[in-house]
Amino acid sequence: METKAVKDKMWNKSVVSWVLYDCANSAFYTTVMAGFFPIFFKKYWSMGADVALSTQRLGWILAISGFLLAIMSPILGVISDKKKYKKILLFVFMLMGALSTFSLAFIPQGQWFPAAVLYGFALLCCTGSTVFYDSLLVSVTKPRFYDMVSSLGFGFGYLAGGVLFSVNVLMYLKPELFGLESATAAILVSFMTVAVWWFLLTIPIMMNVEEPSHNISSEKLSVLLKNCFSQLAVTFSKIRQNRNLMYFLLAYWFYIDGVATMMGMAVDFGVSINLDSGSLIKALILTQAVGFPAAYLSGTLAHRFGPKAVISVGVMIYIGVVLSATQMRSETHFYAMAGLIGLAQGTIQALSRSLFAQLIPAHNAGEYFGFYNLLGKFASVLGPLLMAVFMMYFHDVRKAILSLLILFCFGLYFLLKVKVKRDHSSAA
Repeated sequence: METKAVKDKMWNKSVVSWVLYDCANSAFYTTVMAGFFPIFFKKYWSMGADVALSTQRLGWILAISGFLLAIMSPILGVISDKKKYKKILLFVFMLMGALSTFSLAFIPQGQWFPAAVLYGFALLCCTGSTVFYDSLLVSVTKPRFYDMVSSLGFGFGYLAGGVLFSVNVLMYLKPELFGLESATAAILVSFMTVAVWWFLLTIPIMMNVEEPSHNISSEKLSVLLKNCFSQLAVTFSKIRQNRNLMYFLLAYWFYIDGVATMMGMAVDFGVSINLDSGSLIKALILTQAVGFPAAYLSGTLAHRFGPKAVISVGVMIYIGVVLSATQMRSETHFYAMAGLIGLAQGTIQALSRSLFAQLIPAHNAGEYFGFYNLLGKFASVLGPLLMAVFMMYFHDVRKAILSLLILFCFGLYFLLKVKVKRDHSSAA
């Protein structure tokens, strides 16, 4: 049963409002997670601490936040699927995340622990809100437009996050143009702009998107949760019996963990080897600029060569980036690394889902994608832990980043074992 929000044409007010939420939360991932927080955490809130220690702390923050979200995801998923709480819970998660991000601007210098707690909580809320956001897709368009609308959200999120980040970078490089006293003040204000941006661009989805009325259960939440965990166990049992699918999920878990860790730790790596902060920020803009067209091009390449082949190339690019990072000494080298990450990151994210869809039975897609999404949440734990542990032993970030080779090499190994019947455009 379709809601009133569904129109015959792809573009309508509901679709635009839905896409705008991707633009809203992308600002957090770009400006805060990938951009300013790692720099500020190391140089401002961890001031005086050993470089290795601050990197360990950031690794633990990412690992703990990822683990908590993974534990919560089945609960959030059940609420999203079976209860009519999607919009209100999206708003609550957004509000808590935005307030935590805003509050970062008021943490004094040297106070790394409250900064870490606020950041970890904001990251948890931001990622958690996407569970409810994703589930609202069915309320804004018809099934034949799902792929296109979903891609539009991803693409415009890249662009919008890059726009605000570019403004924040200009504030950082030229604080006097904005009436700010220093680059430090500019970064603190940037956290506030992300929170306001996030809040304002959430309003359209609250006003213009209806919650789907189908599949709503009258059962108590406790019963639904019990059934949810039972279903996860059944799904896992089915996957274990399908060796080909098991190979892919193992591959995905390893390589997507490496991708997520690179996103969260790249700037910290640059700061740790004494690269200029301004250059690191410019490199992130380069990653954003390359990421959107690369993700678009990957679809064309996948149509011709198959998603498995294109993902494999993306993983190999990451292996090359990790190896070259051990010899990094210059800003030019970091720019090159940022460009390569931009090429591979969007490609891997965009095509993994479509490859998984080819491997599962279509009539049980919801069941299998629930497990896939759960695995994706857990895939933000191991990489930061490896980085933190390697830093404890080697006290050298160039050696610590080699730990990610474990993830990418195992990911590539299992991916190459996957057999795809329709792995070429001629069969697509």
